[in-house]
Amino acid sequence: MSALITFASGSLVGFALGLLGGGGSILAVPLLVYVVGVKDAHVAIGTSALAVSANAFANLAAHARAGTVKWPCAAVFALAGVLGAAFGAFLGQRVNGQHLLFLFGLVMLMVAGAMFGGRAAAGDPDVRINPAIAFRLAGTGLVVGFLSGFFGIGGGFLIVPAIMLGSGMATLNAVGSSLVSVGIFGLTTAFSYAMAGLVDWRIAAIFVLGGVAGGLVGVKLSVRLSRQRGFLTKTFATVVVGVALFVLWKSSASLFH
Repeated sequence: MSALITFASGSLVGFALGLLGGGGSILAVPLLVYVVGVKDAHVAIGTSALAVSANAFANLAAHARAGTVKWPCAAVFALAGVLGAAFGAFLGQRVNGQHLLFLFGLVMLMVAGAMFGGRAAAGDPDVRINPAIAFRLAGTGLVVGFLSGFFGIGGGFLIVPAIMLGSGMATLNAVGSSLVSVGIFGLTTAFSYAMAGLVDWRIAAIFVLGGVAGGLVGVKLSVRLSRQRGFLTKTFATVVVGVALFVLWKSSASLFH
């Protein structure tokens, strides 16, 4: 039964990612803690980071074949972000688990806010890296990488606008390029947590399998519902707000009990 619940939870995350193209992984930690039943928040974060990384690299292959990845920009952002992710993961392991969940709830509200706001599709699809762009990408990559490592999240909702801000590339290219960082940041975070014995490999494997299955369904459905993408994103954002409030309530109850 626990394996089935883990698979279903992973499928839900994968489905949201496939349907909406980002933001779905924010549900991974709450699902692992409150549905799957992972007792230690740090283990949930380490396990989530590994699952998010695997799903990101799987989706990156499709974007690479489609030619939407701007590799030089993606590489600069990711390399700078790895340093931030490593430090973020190191720091996150030393924060009380319930404090970490409370902060995670606040981040979920930020994600929901970004989803409600949406993002513009403007940008240059033919952008080429130069020293000024490389400097901006390195700076933003370092900050976003830290947040990704600290909370064990993919951070696509932060990475996409950060890459667009740093380079001026189009949204489609930013989405494809962001997956390089999502995968590498997640892998960096997972490695740090694994070295501390804070990854449940069995749960991670089942969660990833569920994510792949859910992602396939989500991608197929996204084509049919492409015209309703804005409505679907706002609906999902509403769900994220509800889950965030639940996480804040549960974590604050444990903190002040």
